[in-house]
Amino acid sequence: MATIPITKRGAEKLKEELHRLKTVERPAVISAIAEARAQGDLSENAEYEAAKDRQGFIEGRIMEIEGKLSAAQIIDPSALDAGGRVVFGATVELEDEDTGDAVKYQIVGEDEADLKHGLINVSSPIARALIGKEEGDTAEVQAPGGVRRYEVVAVSYI
Repeated sequence: MATIPITKRGAEKLKEELHRLKTVERPAVISAIAEARAQGDLSENAEYEAAKDRQGFIEGRIMEIEGKLSAAQIIDPSALDAGGRVVFGATVELEDEDTGDAVKYQIVGEDEADLKHGLINVSSPIARALIGKEEGDTAEVQAPGGVRRYEVVAVSYI
């Protein structure tokens, strides 16, 4: 089974979600199913069906998170020593060579990606173009609007 890279922060968030699902969500849905059963005829009981559907979702998500955590390769970006190269977990400051716009991204795992917070998926086109680059290098990214060129201004591991 292949390992899935994830930052230490991302692994903690998954563990918190797993804990919440097991200790809060699962008991609540079990209680809802019991209440719906107490109402009698299950064949026409919408509350029962909704609770069973919710239970299926919760159990599926628990299995998904447990699988991801068991295959996870947890990487602490602050412990990296990549010599200024862009690697998984690195925070990269870029400048668009056409517009001069500055952006800052951290390269993270699939479950952590959130563009609004500057977290980009390691398998995204921009992250793939940046991996292995160093400060001063130019990365070419194939975007829907054509090729974009970014200069790597700074690389940090925080």
